[in-house]
Amino acid sequence: MTDQAWWKNAVGYQVYPRSFKDSNNDGIGDIRGIIEKLSYLKDLGIDFIWINPIYKSPNVDNGYDISDYESIEPEFGTMDDFKELLTKAHEIGIKVILDLVVNHTSDQHPWFIESQKSKDNPYRDYYLWADATPDKMPNDWKSFSGHSAWTYDSKTEQAYFHVFAAQQPDLNWKNPKVREEIYKMIRWWLDLGIDGFRMDAISHIQKEPWNFKIKDNPWAPFMNVKGIDKYMTELRDIFNEYNVMTVGEASGVTSRKAINWTDPERAGYINMIFELEQNVQEEKPGEQRINPLGFKKVLARWQRDLADDGWNALYVENHDNPRFNTVLGNETKYSAKAIAATYMLLRGTPFIYQGQELGMTNFPFTKPEQMDDDDTKDRVNQKIAEGHTPKEAMKIISHWSRDNARTPMQWSNKVNAGFSDGKPWLAINENYHMINEADEVNDANSVLNFYKQLIALRKSQPVFVDGTFELILDNDPDVFAYIRQDDKQEYLIISNLSQNEREVTMPNKVVKNQWQVKLTNNENIKLNKNMTLQPYDVVVMEKIN
Repeated sequence: MTDQAWWKNAVGYQVYPRSFKDSNNDGIGDIRGIIEKLSYLKDLGIDFIWINPIYKSPNVDNGYDISDYESIEPEFGTMDDFKELLTKAHEIGIKVILDLVVNHTSDQHPWFIESQKSKDNPYRDYYLWADATPDKMPNDWKSFSGHSAWTYDSKTEQAYFHVFAAQQPDLNWKNPKVREEIYKMIRWWLDLGIDGFRMDAISHIQKEPWNFKIKDNPWAPFMNVKGIDKYMTELRDIFNEYNVMTVGEASGVTSRKAINWTDPERAGYINMIFELEQNVQEEKPGEQRINPLGFKKVLARWQRDLADDGWNALYVENHDNPRFNTVLGNETKYSAKAIAATYMLLRGTPFIYQGQELGMTNFPFTKPEQMDDDDTKDRVNQKIAEGHTPKEAMKIISHWSRDNARTPMQWSNKVNAGFSDGKPWLAINENYHMINEADEVNDANSVLNFYKQLIALRKSQPVFVDGTFELILDNDPDVFAYIRQDDKQEYLIISNLSQNEREVTMPNKVVKNQWQVKLTNNENIKLNKNMTLQPYDVVVMEKIN
């Protein structure tokens, strides 16, 4: 493996800065808080951090509405703070990846402010405007919120297009001036020394013509639309000038299409993709669980389709989803460990979301005032309008709210979980008295120390980078078992991702070999033809030659 592909043997860590560590006690996490915790991240064993947006922003969508791409939002600190973070991270061998948000800007961005002034303003064509009336939009397309993707402007008697909130107008990528500005900004950050980008909503930058007729998928007009390859090729050519890593949030790019996107021998626009299919829910409003069989089948398909070409990004949590230890696990250290070993030993680059390595869980929200996310509050109000009581509406909606992942990091059992001495911007889960870094670091049996062992194992064994993937017990509804193998090593991973005790019959080709346990959350597990797995048992075994 060349240094050009350093990310193949790397483990990433996602930092949601607002909730990571507050250094000045204003209740909001900041860049100096990240600097303060670099030694923690180094000790964990990770190789790079992906930092959610820290750019100047009105914060309608917590930083994903950017008003200045080359300035730091003051509540996070200064550009000097960021440069210090970059320097200190690099000094200890940690690379830094930033969010690249170029499908849209904030409506407070100078480009859009100019764009609104008149139809003949030089910046008008930086965005997507079309003739409209207050009662008739250019078409009936919906944004991801379920509302119209258009907002009317009475001054110019046109509407502008946005796939997200009205305060996040989409950029017009067909305009070469827009692309020129974006590429200049990308080079500015890369020249500053950052190590790559997580590319937000990147598959939406191309749109169908406004007269496109929607058949099934309401978002088909802006998901991996024909013609996007021109823009992605231009982006790729910039990234290839630098030794950087790129990972795309690319809805609409299937596992088959991802080969072309991520294989450098083909188009190879970016290094890897965050697929958005794996959160297969069992529908039970307010108590939705991830279906283990659906989860397994999605991940196995991506493993198979990218087996020889391209690359996977592996994750179970991020800033937009609930805590996996709640929606797949039983909120114990056993389920947290089972989840970790299951996904982190697959083929791809694993990402850990802050707090995941502690086994953090969903917050027991009971009223909208505890929440921050406007989309969640909007859906709560919709449920109340449908006839649900406020209590019922909160239960149904809050369980899957992204605010669950955004509650502050639980550093200790002291006040505010050690996150801040001020009033935190978002409520802190009361279970910080039991789930926190300070206690877990000294507990050999903790989730945190399991992650450290798992990361060290993964990085020390080339088989987890280059080895093949073979799913076994394919149709078992609860057990995710697979083999990673190369010409020198063979590893077996068996994980019961359910609250059920399970009896499984192992294949003869497995039981005929001798295996040595390398990592487990249950020292009593024995590999037999007929095995009994306790709820959330996991074991990682190496074949003895």
